[in-house]
Amino acid sequence: MILNVDPAGDVPIYQQLRDQIVEAIADGVLTESSPLPTTRTLAADFGINFHTVNKAYDLLRRQGLIRLNRKTGAVVVATPADPTFRAEWTARARTLLAEAAARGWPADEVLATCQSVLDSFGSAQREDTP
Repeated sequence: MILNVDPAGDVPIYQQLRDQIVEAIADGVLTESSPLPTTRTLAADFGINFHTVNKAYDLLRRQGLIRLNRKTGAVVVATPADPTFRAEWTARARTLLAEAAARGWPADEVLATCQSVLDSFGSAQREDTP
């Protein structure tokens, strides 16, 4: 798994880390029981404070995507989408779709983009499958 952070970007570093780990899970790069680097290792790799990595991992833990354990560290867990997640996700999606509509992006292009993004997840797994 390759992570990249932009310290000068508008998105906080902990959020960048969280988002990239979520995408790696969606892509199938990280699967159930996949270990994540320790907070100190990841912080040293990026030259950032380990509390920043800890914040990203804690957010992933609260969202049910990883389990934190003193012996095993951070590990990806399988999490089915529950009704609460679906409601929160729908609200966030509504805002993103509203932004597209407010900027005059045609609905058919928005839908095509959404489908393309969805199709891209797990493509690494599909490419390995004969």
